[in-house]
Amino acid sequence: MKTELTQEIEKALYYYCIELGALVVEEVSMPEEQGIVDTLACFFKEESFEWRCYELKVTKADFRSKAKLSFIGHYNYFVLPLALYEGVKSEIPAEIGAMVYRPYDNLNDEMRAKGTFTIVKKPVRQELKVTELALTQRFMSSMFREVQKAKRMDYGTSFFSTEQLYRELRKRSLDKDHLSEDNYYQRFVADVQNERVASLEEELTALRQDYDFLKRQRQIRRPTESLE
Repeated sequence: MKTELTQEIEKALYYYCIELGALVVEEVSMPEEQGIVDTLACFFKEESFEWRCYELKVTKADFRSKAKLSFIGHYNYFVLPLALYEGVKSEIPAEIGAMVYRPYDNLNDEMRAKGTFTIVKKPVRQELKVTELALTQRFMSSMFREVQKAKRMDYGTSFFSTEQLYRELRKRSLDKDHLSEDNYYQRFVADVQNERVASLEEELTALRQDYDFLKRQRQIRRPTESLE
């Protein structure tokens, strides 16, 4: 589970890379057991690509964890809060750069992120650790994943099958109090029942209107009917 600070830095980094003219995507799985790149940016340099990898860390424990560091790009950076950078800067390898996150003092509704970055240590250019073809394929696959997410948001629940929606409701129910007044299963059943009652009432009203109409028509025709 990502912390609020991690999400804040991740979002700021996304827009930071875009403002530099890059294509950017997050959480890109690498081939050959190279791990997952937190944020991967692709810059166009005349007839070639320049790949930059960013690893986000917000605590010393996270920085010193045994998780694979996917520094497979031409330029690779640690992205850290200032306090963490001051505590671990001596542990950063010589070839790896470092960027410090700096929250804005004043925010307004027009700002897409809550902060920006300062490069406090420049990286050394390296050869790619995977083939550029493999890197491009993984980058495109991750971008397509994000497009699918956007499509789901755009289409809403219509994007999912009834079975998928049911499984999601069942999964969420594990964390809910079934006796609670705001339990969504009870609300759902109540909503369905109310909709059925409303539908039946509408149908009954329509039948009554049809009955009244036919009754009036019969009363209009009766005086002209032959007497038996």
